[in-house]
Amino acid sequence: MRVDLFDFDLPESSIALRPVEPRDAARMLVVRPEEETPEDRIVRDLPDLLRPGDVLVLNNTKVIPSRLYGLRVREETAARVEIMLHKREGADCWRAFARPAKRLQVGDRIRFGEASESTACELVRLDAEVEEKGEGGDVTLRFSFSGPFLDEAIARLGELPLPPYIAGKRATDDKDRTDYQTVYARDEGAVAAPTAGLHFTEDLFRRLDERGIARHFVTLHVGAGTFLPVKADDTSEHRMHAEWGSVSAETARALNEARAREGRIVAVGTTSLRLLESAAREDGSIAPFSGDTAIFITPGYRFKAVDVLMTNFHLPRSTLFMLVSAFAGLERMRAAYSHAIETGYRFYSYGDASLLFRH
Repeated sequence: MRVDLFDFDLPESSIALRPVEPRDAARMLVVRPEEETPEDRIVRDLPDLLRPGDVLVLNNTKVIPSRLYGLRVREETAARVEIMLHKREGADCWRAFARPAKRLQVGDRIRFGEASESTACELVRLDAEVEEKGEGGDVTLRFSFSGPFLDEAIARLGELPLPPYIAGKRATDDKDRTDYQTVYARDEGAVAAPTAGLHFTEDLFRRLDERGIARHFVTLHVGAGTFLPVKADDTSEHRMHAEWGSVSAETARALNEARAREGRIVAVGTTSLRLLESAAREDGSIAPFSGDTAIFITPGYRFKAVDVLMTNFHLPRSTLFMLVSAFAGLERMRAAYSHAIETGYRFYSYGDASLLFRH
Protein backbone atom coordinates (compact mmCIF):
# COMPACT_ATOMS: atom_id res chain seq x y z
CA MET A 1 0.00 0.00 0.00
CA ARG A 2 1.09 3.59 -0.58
CA VAL A 3 2.57 5.10 2.58
CA ASP A 4 1.01 8.50 1.84
CA LEU A 5 -2.42 6.96 2.53
CA PHE A 6 -1.42 7.02 6.21
CA ASP A 7 -0.40 10.68 6.27
CA PHE A 8 -2.28 13.43 8.08
CA ASP A 9 -1.61 16.94 9.38
CA LEU A 10 -0.89 17.17 13.08
CA PRO A 11 -0.41 20.55 14.81
CA GLU A 12 2.63 20.83 17.08
CA SER A 13 0.26 21.91 19.84
CA SER A 14 -1.32 18.43 19.85
CA ILE A 15 1.89 16.75 21.07
CA ALA A 16 1.81 16.09 24.82
CA LEU A 17 5.03 16.97 26.67
CA ARG A 18 3.78 15.76 30.07
CA PRO A 19 1.15 13.20 31.09
CA VAL A 20 -2.05 14.19 32.86
CA GLU A 21 -2.38 13.46 36.57
CA PRO A 22 -3.70 11.13 37.79
CA ARG A 23 -2.80 8.75 34.97
CA ASP A 24 -6.33 7.41 34.48
CA ALA A 25 -7.74 10.93 34.00
CA ALA A 26 -6.55 10.96 30.38
CA ARG A 27 -9.19 11.21 27.68
CA MET A 28 -10.04 8.09 25.68
CA LEU A 29 -11.67 8.00 22.25
CA VAL A 30 -13.84 4.91 21.76
CA VAL A 31 -14.11 3.65 18.17
CA ARG A 32 -16.64 0.92 17.38
CA PRO A 33 -17.31 -0.54 13.92
CA GLU A 34 -21.09 -0.25 14.27
CA GLU A 35 -21.05 3.44 15.24
CA GLU A 36 -20.43 6.31 12.80
CA THR A 37 -19.15 8.76 15.40
CA PRO A 38 -16.46 7.97 17.97
CA GLU A 39 -17.35 8.40 21.63
CA ASP A 40 -15.45 10.74 23.97
CA ARG A 41 -14.69 9.09 27.31
CA ILE A 42 -11.85 8.96 29.84
CA VAL A 43 -9.55 6.08 30.77
CA ARG A 44 -11.25 5.75 34.15
CA ASP A 45 -14.37 4.60 32.24
CA LEU A 46 -12.61 1.48 30.96
CA PRO A 47 -14.37 -1.01 33.32
CA ASP A 48 -17.75 0.18 32.02
CA LEU A 49 -16.67 -0.16 28.37
CA LEU A 50 -15.67 -3.81 28.73
CA ARG A 51 -17.61 -6.91 29.77
CA PRO A 52 -17.12 -9.32 32.68
CA GLY A 53 -15.01 -12.18 31.33
CA ASP A 54 -12.90 -9.95 29.07
CA VAL A 55 -9.14 -10.20 29.65
CA LEU A 56 -6.56 -7.42 29.53
CA VAL A 57 -3.11 -8.31 28.20
CA LEU A 58 -0.40 -5.90 29.35
CA ASN A 59 3.28 -5.65 28.45
CA ASN A 60 5.37 -5.66 31.64
CA THR A 61 8.64 -4.59 30.03
CA LYS A 62 10.67 -1.97 31.90
CA VAL A 63 12.45 0.92 30.21
CA ILE A 64 16.21 1.13 30.75
CA PRO A 65 18.28 4.34 30.48
CA SER A 66 19.48 3.36 27.01
CA ARG A 67 20.80 6.65 25.59
CA LEU A 68 24.57 6.84 26.09
CA TYR A 69 27.05 9.57 25.19
CA GLY A 70 30.58 8.45 24.45
CA LEU A 71 33.93 9.22 22.91
CA ARG A 72 35.18 7.23 19.94
CA VAL A 73 38.87 6.55 20.41
CA ARG A 74 40.93 5.75 17.30
CA GLU A 75 44.72 6.04 17.47
CA GLU A 76 45.40 9.73 18.15
CA THR A 77 41.92 11.00 17.28
CA ALA A 78 38.65 11.12 19.17
CA ALA A 79 35.08 12.09 18.31
CA ARG A 80 31.90 12.35 20.34
CA VAL A 81 29.03 9.98 19.47
CA GLU A 82 25.52 9.33 20.79
CA ILE A 83 24.42 5.73 21.14
CA MET A 84 20.82 4.52 21.47
CA LEU A 85 20.67 0.87 22.49
CA HIS A 86 17.75 -0.93 20.87
CA LYS A 87 18.17 -4.71 21.07
CA ARG A 88 20.20 -6.95 23.33
CA GLU A 89 22.08 -9.66 21.42
CA GLY A 90 23.95 -11.29 24.30
CA ALA A 91 25.27 -10.86 27.84
CA ASP A 92 27.82 -8.29 26.66
CA CYS A 93 26.42 -7.32 23.25
CA TRP A 94 23.80 -4.78 22.09
CA ARG A 95 22.51 -3.55 18.77
CA ALA A 96 22.31 0.24 18.74
CA PHE A 97 21.73 3.31 16.61
CA ALA A 98 24.77 5.60 16.46
CA ARG A 99 24.76 9.30 15.70
CA PRO A 100 26.65 10.44 13.74
CA ALA A 101 27.27 6.93 12.42
CA LYS A 102 29.81 8.14 9.84
CA ARG A 103 32.30 8.64 12.69
CA LEU A 104 32.36 4.91 13.46
CA GLN A 105 34.14 2.00 11.79
CA VAL A 106 34.33 -1.68 12.68
CA GLY A 107 37.02 -2.10 15.32
CA ASP A 108 36.58 1.36 16.83
CA ARG A 109 36.45 1.64 20.60
CA ILE A 110 33.90 3.87 22.32
CA ARG A 111 34.44 5.07 25.89
CA PHE A 112 31.47 6.01 28.07
CA GLY A 113 31.86 7.77 31.42
CA GLU A 114 35.04 8.71 33.22
CA ALA A 115 37.68 6.77 35.11
CA SER A 116 38.05 7.62 38.79
CA GLU A 117 40.66 6.24 41.22
CA SER A 118 38.52 7.26 44.20
CA THR A 119 35.64 5.09 43.04
CA ALA A 120 37.56 2.22 41.49
CA CYS A 121 34.97 -0.32 42.63
CA GLU A 122 32.14 1.53 40.89
CA LEU A 123 31.18 1.12 37.27
CA VAL A 124 31.89 4.73 36.33
CA ARG A 125 33.48 3.93 32.96
CA LEU A 126 32.37 1.58 30.24
CA ASP A 127 34.07 0.65 26.97
CA ALA A 128 32.60 -0.93 23.85
CA GLU A 129 33.99 -2.10 20.52
CA VAL A 130 32.14 -1.73 17.22
CA GLU A 131 31.75 -5.29 15.89
CA GLU A 132 29.43 -4.65 12.95
CA LYS A 133 28.04 -1.67 11.10
CA GLY A 134 24.74 -1.88 9.24
CA GLU A 135 22.41 0.51 7.46
CA GLY A 136 20.77 3.62 8.89
CA GLY A 137 23.28 4.06 11.71
CA ASP A 138 22.72 0.53 13.07
CA VAL A 139 25.81 -0.87 14.84
CA THR A 140 26.61 -3.90 17.00
CA LEU A 141 28.60 -3.14 20.15
CA ARG A 142 30.57 -5.58 22.32
CA PHE A 143 30.96 -4.15 25.85
CA SER A 144 33.74 -4.55 28.41
CA PHE A 145 31.24 -5.66 31.04
CA SER A 146 28.74 -8.50 30.87
CA GLY A 147 25.41 -9.52 32.36
CA PRO A 148 24.33 -7.73 35.58
CA PHE A 149 27.59 -5.73 35.63
CA LEU A 150 26.79 -4.30 32.21
CA ASP A 151 23.20 -3.59 33.30
CA GLU A 152 24.49 -1.67 36.32
CA ALA A 153 26.93 0.33 34.20
CA ILE A 154 24.21 1.26 31.69
CA ALA A 155 21.87 2.26 34.54
CA ARG A 156 24.62 4.50 35.98
CA LEU A 157 25.77 6.11 32.74
CA GLY A 158 22.66 6.06 30.55
CA GLU A 159 19.87 8.57 30.11
CA LEU A 160 16.17 7.79 29.88
CA PRO A 161 15.31 7.72 26.15
CA LEU A 162 12.31 10.03 25.83
CA PRO A 163 10.93 9.95 22.28
CA PRO A 164 12.49 12.54 19.94
CA TYR A 165 9.26 14.50 19.61
CA ILE A 166 9.44 15.17 23.39
CA ALA A 167 13.21 15.22 23.92
CA GLY A 168 13.55 17.80 21.14
CA LYS A 169 11.35 20.23 23.06
CA ARG A 170 12.48 19.85 26.66
CA ALA A 171 15.13 18.19 28.79
CA THR A 172 14.57 14.85 30.50
CA ASP A 173 14.16 15.22 34.28
CA ASP A 174 13.67 13.11 37.39
CA LYS A 175 9.89 13.16 37.01
CA ASP A 176 10.22 11.27 33.71
CA ARG A 177 11.84 8.36 35.56
CA THR A 178 8.43 7.68 37.09
CA ASP A 179 6.15 9.06 34.38
CA TYR A 180 7.78 7.00 31.61
CA GLN A 181 7.30 3.63 33.34
CA THR A 182 4.08 1.69 33.78
CA VAL A 183 3.07 0.96 37.38
CA TYR A 184 3.51 -2.76 36.58
CA ALA A 185 6.90 -2.57 34.79
CA ARG A 186 9.03 -5.56 35.80
CA ASP A 187 11.38 -7.05 33.18
CA GLU A 188 14.15 -4.63 32.16
CA GLY A 189 15.04 -4.38 28.50
CA ALA A 190 12.89 -1.81 26.67
CA VAL A 191 14.23 1.43 25.25
CA ALA A 192 10.73 2.88 24.83
CA ALA A 193 7.69 2.57 27.08
CA PRO A 194 4.57 0.60 26.12
CA THR A 195 2.71 3.88 26.36
CA ALA A 196 -0.92 2.69 26.51
CA GLY A 197 0.00 1.10 29.83
CA LEU A 198 1.07 4.45 31.27
CA HIS A 199 -2.60 5.26 31.90
CA PHE A 200 -3.17 2.51 34.48
CA THR A 201 -3.34 3.06 38.24
CA GLU A 202 -3.81 0.69 41.15
CA ASP A 203 -7.29 2.14 41.64
CA LEU A 204 -8.22 1.40 38.02
CA PHE A 205 -6.95 -2.17 38.42
CA ARG A 206 -9.10 -2.53 41.55
CA ARG A 207 -12.22 -1.40 39.67
CA LEU A 208 -11.44 -3.75 36.76
CA ASP A 209 -11.14 -6.62 39.27
CA GLU A 210 -14.53 -5.74 40.73
CA ARG A 211 -16.00 -5.77 37.22
CA GLY A 212 -14.70 -9.31 36.63
CA ILE A 213 -12.10 -8.31 34.04
CA ALA A 214 -8.91 -10.34 34.45
CA ARG A 215 -5.41 -9.31 33.41
CA HIS A 216 -2.35 -11.21 32.26
CA PHE A 217 1.14 -10.07 31.40
CA VAL A 218 3.44 -10.65 28.46
CA THR A 219 6.87 -9.17 27.76
CA LEU A 220 7.96 -7.36 24.61
CA HIS A 221 11.14 -5.29 24.91
CA VAL A 222 10.25 -2.26 22.81
CA GLY A 223 13.12 -1.18 20.55
CA ALA A 224 14.14 2.26 19.29
CA GLY A 225 12.94 1.18 15.86
CA THR A 226 9.50 2.22 17.07
CA PHE A 227 10.65 5.85 16.59
CA LEU A 228 11.89 5.37 13.04
CA PRO A 229 9.82 6.96 10.27
CA VAL A 230 8.72 4.94 7.25
CA LYS A 231 10.88 6.35 4.47
CA ALA A 232 9.68 4.01 1.72
CA ASP A 233 6.92 5.03 -0.68
CA ASP A 234 5.20 1.65 -0.37
CA THR A 235 4.66 -0.47 2.74
CA SER A 236 6.10 -3.52 0.96
CA GLU A 237 9.51 -1.81 0.93
CA HIS A 238 9.69 -1.08 4.66
CA ARG A 239 11.80 -3.30 6.92
CA MET A 240 10.71 -3.66 10.56
CA HIS A 241 13.31 -3.97 13.31
CA ALA A 242 12.97 -7.14 15.36
CA GLU A 243 12.10 -7.05 19.06
CA TRP A 244 12.32 -9.83 21.64
CA GLY A 245 9.13 -11.02 23.29
CA SER A 246 7.74 -13.78 25.48
CA VAL A 247 4.31 -15.29 26.18
CA SER A 248 4.43 -17.87 28.96
CA ALA A 249 2.63 -21.21 28.73
CA GLU A 250 0.53 -20.17 31.74
CA THR A 251 -0.58 -16.93 30.08
CA ALA A 252 -1.31 -18.66 26.77
CA ARG A 253 -3.47 -21.24 28.55
CA ALA A 254 -5.38 -18.56 30.51
CA LEU A 255 -6.10 -16.54 27.37
CA ASN A 256 -7.29 -19.60 25.46
CA GLU A 257 -9.59 -20.53 28.36
CA ALA A 258 -11.00 -16.99 28.39
CA ARG A 259 -11.71 -17.18 24.65
CA ALA A 260 -13.45 -20.53 25.16
CA ARG A 261 -15.75 -18.78 27.65
CA GLU A 262 -16.44 -16.08 25.01
CA GLY A 263 -14.32 -13.49 26.79
CA ARG A 264 -12.61 -10.94 24.56
CA ILE A 265 -8.84 -10.44 24.44
CA VAL A 266 -8.06 -6.77 25.05
CA ALA A 267 -4.50 -5.84 24.11
CA VAL A 268 -3.16 -2.89 26.07
CA GLY A 269 -0.85 -1.30 23.53
CA THR A 270 0.34 -2.18 20.07
CA THR A 271 3.30 -4.04 21.60
CA SER A 272 0.98 -6.51 23.35
CA LEU A 273 -1.06 -6.88 20.17
CA ARG A 274 1.98 -7.52 17.96
CA LEU A 275 3.29 -10.15 20.37
CA LEU A 276 -0.07 -11.93 20.68
CA GLU A 277 -0.51 -12.00 16.91
CA SER A 278 3.02 -13.40 16.59
CA ALA A 279 2.14 -16.15 19.06
CA ALA A 280 -1.30 -16.93 17.57
CA ARG A 281 -2.03 -20.08 15.64
CA GLU A 282 -4.19 -20.02 12.52
CA ASP A 283 -7.27 -21.04 14.53
CA GLY A 284 -6.84 -18.04 16.83
CA SER A 285 -5.52 -19.94 19.81
CA ILE A 286 -2.38 -18.60 21.44
CA ALA A 287 0.77 -20.69 21.77
CA PRO A 288 3.64 -20.07 24.20
CA PHE A 289 6.22 -17.85 22.52
CA SER A 290 9.79 -16.77 23.17
CA GLY A 291 11.94 -15.09 20.56
CA ASP A 292 12.15 -12.24 18.09
CA THR A 293 9.21 -10.77 16.22
CA ALA A 294 9.31 -8.34 13.33
CA ILE A 295 5.62 -8.61 12.46
CA PHE A 296 4.44 -5.69 10.29
CA ILE A 297 0.67 -5.25 10.30
CA THR A 298 -1.03 -3.23 7.56
CA PRO A 299 -4.61 -3.14 6.22
CA GLY A 300 -5.58 -6.52 4.84
CA TYR A 301 -4.01 -8.41 7.75
CA ARG A 302 -6.33 -11.01 9.31
CA PHE A 303 -6.25 -10.67 13.09
CA LYS A 304 -6.30 -14.00 14.89
CA ALA A 305 -5.96 -13.28 18.61
CA VAL A 306 -6.99 -9.75 19.59
CA ASP A 307 -10.56 -8.40 19.77
CA VAL A 308 -10.06 -4.96 21.36
CA LEU A 309 -7.05 -2.64 21.37
CA MET A 310 -6.29 0.17 23.80
CA THR A 311 -3.58 2.44 22.40
CA ASN A 312 -2.36 6.01 22.28
CA PHE A 313 -2.43 8.27 19.20
CA HIS A 314 0.38 7.68 16.74
CA LEU A 315 2.62 9.49 14.27
CA PRO A 316 1.55 10.19 10.69
CA ARG A 317 3.02 7.68 8.20
CA SER A 318 4.09 5.41 11.08
CA THR A 319 3.89 1.62 11.26
CA LEU A 320 1.67 2.03 14.34
CA PHE A 321 -0.91 4.17 12.53
CA MET A 322 -0.86 1.49 9.82
CA LEU A 323 -1.52 -1.13 12.50
CA VAL A 324 -4.53 0.67 14.03
CA SER A 325 -5.87 1.28 10.51
CA ALA A 326 -5.66 -2.45 9.86
CA PHE A 327 -7.45 -3.14 13.14
CA ALA A 328 -10.30 -0.62 12.94
CA GLY A 329 -10.34 0.38 9.24
CA LEU A 330 -8.32 3.07 7.47
CA GLU A 331 -11.16 5.49 6.74
CA ARG A 332 -12.61 5.04 10.23
CA MET A 333 -9.22 5.78 11.80
CA ARG A 334 -8.61 8.79 9.59
CA ALA A 335 -11.99 10.15 10.72
CA ALA A 336 -11.25 9.30 14.36
CA TYR A 337 -7.88 11.06 14.25
CA SER A 338 -9.47 14.09 12.58
CA HIS A 339 -12.03 14.21 15.41
CA ALA A 340 -9.25 13.83 18.00
CA ILE A 341 -7.24 16.71 16.55
CA GLU A 342 -10.27 18.98 16.24
CA THR A 343 -11.39 18.34 19.82
CA GLY A 344 -7.99 18.72 21.48
CA TYR A 345 -6.86 15.18 22.24
CA ARG A 346 -3.20 14.98 23.25
CA PHE A 347 -0.97 12.82 21.03
CA TYR A 348 1.92 10.38 21.41
CA SER A 349 3.65 8.82 24.41
CA TYR A 350 2.37 11.16 27.12
CA GLY A 351 -0.94 11.78 25.36
CA ASP A 352 -4.47 10.45 25.53
CA ALA A 353 -5.77 6.98 24.67
CA SER A 354 -8.12 5.34 22.21
CA LEU A 355 -10.14 2.14 22.65
CA LEU A 356 -10.61 0.37 19.33
CA PHE A 357 -13.01 -2.49 18.66
CA ARG A 358 -11.97 -4.68 15.73
CA HIS A 359 -13.88 -4.07 12.51
